[in-house]
Amino acid sequence: MFSTVKSIARLATNKLHLPNVARCLSSKAVSRQHPSYQDTVQQTYGQPVPRTHPHLLKSDELVTGIKLDEFQRRRSRFMEKIAKTGYETPLEANPHIVIIPAASKVYMSDHIPYVFRQNTDFFYFTGCQEPDSILVMTVKGDKRSAILFMRYKDSHAELWDGPRTGVDEAQSMFGVEETLPIGDFEHFVLSYMTEHKKAIIWYDKEEVIQTKIHNKLNEIVKLSHRQSFNCPKTLVHQLRLIKSPSEIELMKKTCEIASKAIAKTMEVSVPGMSEHELFATVDYQCRMKGAEFLAYPPVVAGGKNATIIHYIANNQIVQDKEMILMDAGCEYRGYTSDITRTWPINGTFTREQRILYEIVLDVQKILIDKLKDMPSLDMIYNEMCHLLGVRLQEELLIPKDLNGSKLLAAAYAYCPHHVSHYLGMDVHDTSKISRSIRVQPGMVVTVEPGIYVDPKNTMAPREFHNLGIRIEDDVLVQENAPLILSSSCPKEVAEIESLAKMNQSK
Repeated sequence: MFSTVKSIARLATNKLHLPNVARCLSSKAVSRQHPSYQDTVQQTYGQPVPRTHPHLLKSDELVTGIKLDEFQRRRSRFMEKIAKTGYETPLEANPHIVIIPAASKVYMSDHIPYVFRQNTDFFYFTGCQEPDSILVMTVKGDKRSAILFMRYKDSHAELWDGPRTGVDEAQSMFGVEETLPIGDFEHFVLSYMTEHKKAIIWYDKEEVIQTKIHNKLNEIVKLSHRQSFNCPKTLVHQLRLIKSPSEIELMKKTCEIASKAIAKTMEVSVPGMSEHELFATVDYQCRMKGAEFLAYPPVVAGGKNATIIHYIANNQIVQDKEMILMDAGCEYRGYTSDITRTWPINGTFTREQRILYEIVLDVQKILIDKLKDMPSLDMIYNEMCHLLGVRLQEELLIPKDLNGSKLLAAAYAYCPHHVSHYLGMDVHDTSKISRSIRVQPGMVVTVEPGIYVDPKNTMAPREFHNLGIRIEDDVLVQENAPLILSSSCPKEVAEIESLAKMNQSK
């Protein structure tokens, strides 16, 4: 999706002794099962496992497409980064404690929750899909440990909200060194900080995931007379930026689902349909092809609505001779797609629509090809502005006497958003990574030039007013040539017109 809106891997973890506090908290004196819970049935889990969901997971997978050892290697790589990190002075000799909370349920009204989505960084390191958990990683020299704090099993709570994995089963299931009940978290951190007075605390205080945990950590910082926290997010995003082979397969799948869903939506579209019907069609098609849900509120913009960059009302009727701009993607097993197509609702581009569409398509193809040179996304953006400017001059939408920075500014007036962003577990993935760095093999990015003709743009001839076009593909950066993951979604003029005409006579 346009950049203005959408806006730790495989080294085996060493078996290490936990701090004295962990041994104390995990002693037999601590009950691992809520007193009210009587486990008289077969073990149940808080997320799909191969035994209960063989249609979703293979026998050696923790989550669909990813094995347990990959999560362990991710944590190992991250803790290695933490051990080597230094700011003003080297921190290698200091102990570190990293705290990454899971998401909590969010409610739209009393007792009515939104669909749960796990905190991405927590999920990246654990594969755990349960709310209100906490991952703690400790690093002291070459001693590294991962401790997962989980909710107790509770028969009453599970009656209402479904099974929980519980504390005991979580250790082997998620491959961590220790699991402890959530109620022990505050005592654990206080004891660790008392035992390691120079410990560095890594916690993202800006994005509050669990309010209670956030407040407790702020109290602990005050009690220990520390200045603040170090934010781990940039280090996490450096790891997430380069996709593993298993992640690439999941990215291919989520892009394939969304591509086919958008193509099907083109096929059934006819004049007189509402944007809402088209929204419902792409949503249905994504879910029927295996996606959990759409990755973001889609843009389904008919006619002049396509010139509104943030348009998500999706409540207008699309008239004959208008175009539809659909920016939609789905989430499949934690990985997202983000694709945009523009097509004529009646199956035939008008002259002006086709002129602008072919400009956008030609520019996008050039930009995708340039990814083989490993540019930065900002370099791709600058190239887009130049290419759009030249092509729009040829069609008299920009005065021919403009050049240099004035030409780029004129092009920006027609496309006021960036041309690319990183893509992965989040739609606007790894937001802490600058778009000024050069891309590397294993990154997935979007390429999404557009042209939006606002009637207030005095350069634009009247016949082009209110036309909005964007073409967006999801692209895997590779050593030799980029791979378009959304290639099964048609974008050539002849392909689109043929597909969009299929339902016209029915």
